[in-house]
Amino acid sequence: MLSSITNFFDRQFGAAATAADDRHSIELATAALLTEIVRMDGSTDPAERDAVLRAVRDKFGLSPEEAQALVDLAEEEARAATDYYQFTSIINRRFTQAQKVRVVRLLWDVAYADAVASPYEEHLIRKLSDLLYVEHRDYINAKLEARAAAGAGSPPP
Repeated sequence: MLSSITNFFDRQFGAAATAADDRHSIELATAALLTEIVRMDGSTDPAERDAVLRAVRDKFGLSPEEAQALVDLAEEEARAATDYYQFTSIINRRFTQAQKVRVVRLLWDVAYADAVASPYEEHLIRKLSDLLYVEHRDYINAKLEARAAAGAGSPPP
């Protein structure tokens, strides 16, 4: 995975193979998890895709073109992945607990971008939260905040 990241950023942004690769790998790992939420319910909603692009731009300070290129690569990496460990292990090594909670909130933001988080999206976010060692209360708070921000309201009884 690291060589494809290095090649991508060399081609796209003229980055040399340096310590910047660590930053790029964390960006790619986060973007890959976000794109997995979009794919999880079997339909790609434009609002969810826009939420991924916005999250990547805001979290990493990328231009729209850089964000689009990163998301495209993340989609490719996520499709080729056999599990989520290759992404969550990078995040666990590099992010603080607060940053990992922020990633979970971004996952919920993407899930609620179309106003409804499917059971498949909820299951994946729960799984990823566990892999990121995010406490259940932080997982629930992130979910409630994202749902409120999306105006999704309460789930049906």
